[in-house]
Amino acid sequence: MKLTAVSMACALLLGTGMAARPAHAQTTEDMRRQIDAMQQQIEALKAQMDQMSKQQASAAPAPAAPAAAGGGEFLQRKAGKGMTFLTRGGEITAYGNLDLSLDSATKGINGKVASDGSTPAGNGGWMWDISSNISYVGLRGFQSLGDYPAHFVWQLETQIDVSATSGTGASNSNTSSAVKGGLTSRNSFIGLASAPWGAVKIGKTDAPYKTSTNIMNPFSGMWGDYSVIMGNTGGDNRVEFGTRFDHALWYESPSWGGFSFNALVSPGQNRAYDNSNLAAGEGDCAGGNVPGSGGGPVACNDGAFGTAYSLSAGYHFGPLYLTAAYEHHSKVNRTGDLAAFDPNDVADERAAKVGAQYHFGSTTISGIYENMKRNVPDYLAFQNERSRSGTWLAVSQALNAKDSLHFGWAHANKTPGDPGTHNTDGGANPDNSANMFTLAWKHKVDENFSWYVDYATTINHPDAHYDLGAGGRSVTTDCHDASNPDSSGFDPNGGAPKCWAGGHLQGVSVGMKYQF
Repeated sequence: MKLTAVSMACALLLGTGMAARPAHAQTTEDMRRQIDAMQQQIEALKAQMDQMSKQQASAAPAPAAPAAAGGGEFLQRKAGKGMTFLTRGGEITAYGNLDLSLDSATKGINGKVASDGSTPAGNGGWMWDISSNISYVGLRGFQSLGDYPAHFVWQLETQIDVSATSGTGASNSNTSSAVKGGLTSRNSFIGLASAPWGAVKIGKTDAPYKTSTNIMNPFSGMWGDYSVIMGNTGGDNRVEFGTRFDHALWYESPSWGGFSFNALVSPGQNRAYDNSNLAAGEGDCAGGNVPGSGGGPVACNDGAFGTAYSLSAGYHFGPLYLTAAYEHHSKVNRTGDLAAFDPNDVADERAAKVGAQYHFGSTTISGIYENMKRNVPDYLAFQNERSRSGTWLAVSQALNAKDSLHFGWAHANKTPGDPGTHNTDGGANPDNSANMFTLAWKHKVDENFSWYVDYATTINHPDAHYDLGAGGRSVTTDCHDASNPDSSGFDPNGGAPKCWAGGHLQGVSVGMKYQF
């Protein structure tokens, strides 16, 4: 385009100039003057054409960059405080919680004597430890689906045993094959989500019953976590109604004027009528009933259940939060509590609770009432330690922008019966209530890093055996002693570890936490 115009202009100028005088009349000097004039005109035309080209280029749109959420480059970090990166039509976020503590705790069972004259084996007194407390890392994200009225959402989350080597949860009182530090060992799922109607997800997750009151537990992962008693029917580290459900399908609603609800179902996937088999696709029995739990037979007969349902509803209004939740476990197998198999000891269990939290300026008060029930016939009530009620009270006081104090009190009421599998005689109307008290100071260094100091004690009545470390710690306490399980003869109390009721447990902890 530019060369053609210049050529035409040159031809025009040459033709015009040469035609001005006859060829025979032109002198050398005249020709030189004409050539100089034409060169000047050609240079002026070229400058005009270059200017026109530049103007056209600046007016043209720039080439489109690869499409990414927010209009940035693919995998460009999204502005903000989180670790979020843009994808084509979506986002991916890395997150985590790293929490380690230096602890000392005692089971408080030294001096106990069973009806057969035996006493606890091993160290039941104070012992130091280093614990990873609900430490995990994960990736989550979403992807737009074009004109489809929902996003594809996903999450992959893994427990991190920072202070220990990852492995199974097996011990001298169970044969668990689950690797807690394995990939996607925690809440992991895929699903569809939309702001107007909520989300449907499939995978594994903390139950709605559990999450409904999480904000009322300022001691998550510490000694004295409220899971020691709340949702804990057996008094051990299996929090039956504060659990994560595998192979689950659930719905999460949006907030409608402060009101929201969640609903979950987890199919039993068990071919056995009494749920004594492993659920299809799983490595452990359902409900945290790992094979050989408590040193018993390697079978799913100490809490394994079939299909589970979990529901919760919540209401936020300014400083007030109210919640109600319900959970049902079908055909829970506890035949291991009996000397002989009884099909009626495979029974439904359910739990219901209500909770409230209110912020009074720098003070936050939380309270929960919970009722749990096992539906066994009257003639089995003598061994029913799974039906009871309990309460929780927590008070948190902000001292300044960085420091806060927290106090908690959990109370477990009596149960109808006691199976007598511990150092207790068993039978109806046992004295198995308990109280747990927790006190913690937290210091926030910045938005991600904090320190804490924590003290907790569980005071069991003579027939109670509630623990101190339930709720996610890598180092826990429980009621079992250190009996040698192989009965080699070196241990006078050889055999399966015995659970000792009536302990006065105590623990103190200093820890640090980093969240991102």
